[in-house]
Amino acid sequence: MEMTGEYRIPAPIETVWEALNNPEILARAVPGCEEIDKLSDTEMTATVSAKVGPVKAKFKGTVTLSDIDAPNGYTLTGEGKGGVAGFAKGTARVSLVADGDVTILSYEVEAKVGGKLAQIGSRLIDSTAKKLAGEFFGTFSEIVGAERLGEVAPAAAETTSEPGLLQKPTTWIAIGVVIAAIAYSLLA
Repeated sequence: MEMTGEYRIPAPIETVWEALNNPEILARAVPGCEEIDKLSDTEMTATVSAKVGPVKAKFKGTVTLSDIDAPNGYTLTGEGKGGVAGFAKGTARVSLVADGDVTILSYEVEAKVGGKLAQIGSRLIDSTAKKLAGEFFGTFSEIVGAERLGEVAPAAAETTSEPGLLQKPTTWIAIGVVIAAIAYSLLA
């Protein structure tokens, strides 16, 4: 599975970079995220409850950052397992570009899935990944924008109606990436 996307986040590049490296912000933004643990500056683990079509599971995974070029981007490599629901392995390249007060975040994801998830079909997985990416980036943008203005942003549980997969994270960035499309794709 391959996926690309681009989002405009209403905050300066340094603010977006810091937020993408903050496990608390990512946990609030990733749909269905139960836990994100930062093991080091380049590695984290996550637990996410997910539903893709008829398949429901709790996924546990790891994400490693490499090719770090702060605050311009990095590469995420991840692997997630959801028991009989399946597994995924993938890589995502995340890039940030400043555009005035706005940051343009773009990503390219390559992921492989197995188990029941692979039997669902790529159309459903792709549409779910795009939906979750939209939810993640919408919530992430709200959080970053509110924190930039010194407000309290709503928790992700209050802004999303369905749980999703971690993509990885995304991430600090896991889809992310953390990041939901990224996070979703990594752990789909």
